[in-house]
Amino acid sequence: MIPEIGYFALVLALVIAVAQGTIPLIGVQRGIDSWAAVARPAAVIQFVLVTIAFLALLQAFVVSDFSVMNVVANSHTNKPMLYKISGTWGSHEGSLVMWVLILSAFGAAVAVFGNNLPPALRTRVLAIQGLIAVGFLSFSVFLSNPFERVVPAPLDGRGLNPLLQDPGLAFHPPFLYLGYVGFSIAFSFAIAALIEGRVDPAWARWVRPWTLASWGFLTVGIALGSWWAYYELGWGGWWFWDPVENASFMPWLAGTALLHSSIVVEKRDTLKTWTILLAILTFSLSLLGTFIVRSGVLNSVHAFASDPARGIFILGFLVLVVGGSLTLFAIRAPALKGGGLFAPISREGALVLNNLLLISALATVLLGTLYPLFLDALTGEKVTVGPPFFNRTFVPLMVPLIAMMAVGPMLAWKRADLAGAMSRLKVAIAAVLIVVLATFYLSGNGPVLPLLGMALGAWLVVGALTELSGRLKLFRATARDSWNRAKNLPRSAYGTAMAHGGVGIVILGMTASLSWETEKLQVMRPGDSVDVGGYEFVFEGARNVPGPNYTALRGTFRVLRGGREITVMEPETRTYSVPPMQTTEAAIKPVRLADLYAVVGDPDGNGGYATRLYHKPLLNWLWIGALIMVAGAFVSLTDRRHRVGAPARRRRRAGAAAPAPAPAPQDA
Repeated sequence: MIPEIGYFALVLALVIAVAQGTIPLIGVQRGIDSWAAVARPAAVIQFVLVTIAFLALLQAFVVSDFSVMNVVANSHTNKPMLYKISGTWGSHEGSLVMWVLILSAFGAAVAVFGNNLPPALRTRVLAIQGLIAVGFLSFSVFLSNPFERVVPAPLDGRGLNPLLQDPGLAFHPPFLYLGYVGFSIAFSFAIAALIEGRVDPAWARWVRPWTLASWGFLTVGIALGSWWAYYELGWGGWWFWDPVENASFMPWLAGTALLHSSIVVEKRDTLKTWTILLAILTFSLSLLGTFIVRSGVLNSVHAFASDPARGIFILGFLVLVVGGSLTLFAIRAPALKGGGLFAPISREGALVLNNLLLISALATVLLGTLYPLFLDALTGEKVTVGPPFFNRTFVPLMVPLIAMMAVGPMLAWKRADLAGAMSRLKVAIAAVLIVVLATFYLSGNGPVLPLLGMALGAWLVVGALTELSGRLKLFRATARDSWNRAKNLPRSAYGTAMAHGGVGIVILGMTASLSWETEKLQVMRPGDSVDVGGYEFVFEGARNVPGPNYTALRGTFRVLRGGREITVMEPETRTYSVPPMQTTEAAIKPVRLADLYAVVGDPDGNGGYATRLYHKPLLNWLWIGALIMVAGAFVSLTDRRHRVGAPARRRRRAGAAAPAPAPAPQDA
């Protein structure tokens, strides 16, 4: 009965979405207020209905209702509860329900918290969100029913892909979807602005918090996926330029460009058409990622839910959304008025360069991802575009971008003095020299490229701190004055410094781990020892241990340094019976500025076991830097200027204090 309620809720949500996407648009165009007013309640009702459907599907997984085909295909009685729950979105059908749930949640958030938006703009944004929901709800209702029954019901299910039975992968998809789907709000704002024919600083200020939140969620999702690959796949890598990894990275790059270009629109009322195009491009790339992952056009350890037949629907929807929005852009964008002029050496110029480099890097990733797919479709030839291509095309574009990230915030708007900006970065220049010399000395006169990577990371970290200290006048004013400045400084300034500094820390971690990693692969018997990066790994043997729904071969390594035991590491190789698959669970131990990494493999039949041991300098800085970036995004979101509705509250407070005339409206 509950699955039928869930399916009926999806059908009703589709009906509501059709009404939300059509009636308000007609009403606002013809000036029929009662029709336009349908948008807000429809968005909330749609969210409630999709939530009911999602909870119904979740209940089916939690109680192992094997009369539902989706549960049969993706769950098992003996599976731990966490993975029963994550099985809800671990399938093709369930993942689309989660997508629509998040899409409707963002629409309901605009309806509930968008009181400060102009009514016509808010109505159009909600209507466009409704039309997007129509596409995905139609897919779920007609082609991908998550509540399809199976008769007779089997006694047990087939189980979830063991690679997905991991805490990192349990939370990785929801955060990715929050990022992907969140960009739909920026897309809806862009289409609404094209319909109205008006883009102004207020529009940019309304778009930025939604874009910032989506960017933050997507960053979390990418970081979780990278962490999962690092410890689950057993090869010690954290990024493989896998097509599915690229599918999430491309909207991240476009979203980063959109964040920076919207600043120019807000501050200088220029780059309007470019920002609109970026909003369309970012969400289009999110849809492209959905098509790549869900269509079956490629094989990947990440592509855990695919269906080539239903992929045609996603492709058609992608073509409709992208083609329709670009057609509207071509028709309406020329009517948007341009903004003010600015010199090449200025804050605006730095942000334009930022956008050009980000989009060029995006183009290289897009080419490397799609070229094998197009070649296979046209000629049947199988080719692989791997790390060498991306390292030679993507990385060189990042070097000037990273160098500019420290300089750009130092430049004034409209016209700036580059020499003056560089003079304020003298501490960062000194830090770079110290880091380069120290790295050169410690690495034993090693290669030049790692020195460049360490220099760029240090440049960005110290540059971000320098820009922040300049705003606070640290060491140039009294402590009381600096403290007052710190209290009154917009939180977005702290968030920007944290995000830029986090990128620098990520670069330091990437460079050190890739350049000075120590790797040892060998067969070891109990009592054997291997020196890895100055640490002695002593193999104590391996034994079979039972798990909740698997059996594991667990190895034991004692790790010593200078004859003193540091830790004990116990990696596993797990064998699942439902479905049959073997996975690797690496043992990872953070130590002094490094990660120790151990993997145990199959026995050789003579008492030995295949082992892989690594010493990875500074790699945990990658995760620390990513966390700082995300924290910076959400600190920025707490800035009053990014809180939709704050001006309305201020007006109410002002009105309650005195019967004075209402103050002029302010931007949200």
